[in-house]
Amino acid sequence: MKKLQLLTLALLITSIGMFASNKETVPVAKKEIRSQIVQLLHTPNFTVENDITVNLTFTFSTEGEIVILNVDSSDSDVLKYVRENLNYKKIEAPGAFDKHYTMPLKLKAI
Repeated sequence: MKKLQLLTLALLITSIGMFASNKETVPVAKKEIRSQIVQLLHTPNFTVENDITVNLTFTFSTEGEIVILNVDSSDSDVLKYVRENLNYKKIEAPGAFDKHYTMPLKLKAI
């Protein structure tokens, strides 16, 4: 009986902890935001030898500009390309300015 009570207490604490935790998950970018971002990205001015997938983390300023927070890549060409083409660019339907968005970006080899 004591084991059952202990198990019940452990499950209760675990479930309360899961629901009460402040999760640091970032919502996935909406389709309309994604399509506008893809339009801003043109063919890169550097050679992509292998397919590259990077995750962009961004938010929006109060003026509706994209603010790049993180580019998950160690390639300096990719970092420069994304920041030059996206950072502080306005789009028509920005998301909420206080939320962080994440979006995968694929650069295909030519």
